[in-house]
Amino acid sequence: MAQPSSDYHRGEMDIQEQASTYSVVMLMTKWGSLALAVSVLFLTLWFCTQTGFIGSAISALVLLVAGIALLREKTPAH
Repeated sequence: MAQPSSDYHRGEMDIQEQASTYSVVMLMTKWGSLALAVSVLFLTLWFCTQTGFIGSAISALVLLVAGIALLREKTPAH
């Protein structure tokens, strides 16, 4: 019995473009989520509580610094 004729050969496709696109989308999602969380925290504390501008800015800055520290790319320990 003959094999079906096909142009597809498993494992031979160059996926560099798809991998780089995936990487960019993940980076944008990660940093965009941090920016959104900092913005929501700042605006919520400023307008919906008695914290005021300075307290809101300090809280947002703390979240921003913690987010940057936790979300930055880790280098391998090799």
